[in-house]
Amino acid sequence: MSNKAIIKIGHRGAKGYIAENTLESFAKAMELGVDAIELDVQVCKSGELVVFHDHRVERLTNGIGRIEDLEYKYLKKLDAGNGAIIPTLEQVLDLIDNKVIVNIELKSKNSAKEVAKLIELYINKHNWKKTNFLISSFDHIELLQFKKLSPEINIGALTASIPTNYALFAENLGAYSINISLEFTNQAYVDDAHKRGLKVFVYTVNHPKDIAYCKAIGVDGIFSDFPDRL
Repeated sequence: MSNKAIIKIGHRGAKGYIAENTLESFAKAMELGVDAIELDVQVCKSGELVVFHDHRVERLTNGIGRIEDLEYKYLKKLDAGNGAIIPTLEQVLDLIDNKVIVNIELKSKNSAKEVAKLIELYINKHNWKKTNFLISSFDHIELLQFKKLSPEINIGALTASIPTNYALFAENLGAYSINISLEFTNQAYVDDAHKRGLKVFVYTVNHPKDIAYCKAIGVDGIFSDFPDRL
């Protein structure tokens, strides 16, 4: 078993305890001692960067519709769980205040440009460390667009598959990390990523046996709904 320190990443905050992607969930994750927080970002109709996972609001709120079709003045009135609001990315960054790494997953088209602008603002005006940002996406075209706009910020290539060339796609993107689904994580994949100089972060790992497995094969970080289990 590997003895190296694992980066503890709160998945959508501390989703196992408090409604996901809410300020309360992010505060809980920090209280539980995470090294990083993962969250999802989309651009709503009025242009704000909102922190929300699904493209539609029905599963997680008392509202109706697609994020891209809704203005923030409507979204902020919705109940995202126990009275919590859907926050903007700015509200979340203000809460985290440069204390831990923030893994921002780009969930919508054309989010790269707006996220890049906001990150630049927080680095220049709020003294955030560049290394406290990690930008990830399953949309590797959007990820590449972000990398062109902000080449000094780390990107993580999200995947839920085992390509024939293992982690080559992430190396070609200029990624810092490969963020892999637990279902597709194995020793050969981890070894290949490490040979290419990539970090390996695995999602979403909640069961103690799965956590032990990830540690045994030498992954670098683990996303969990229960970050205190890490």
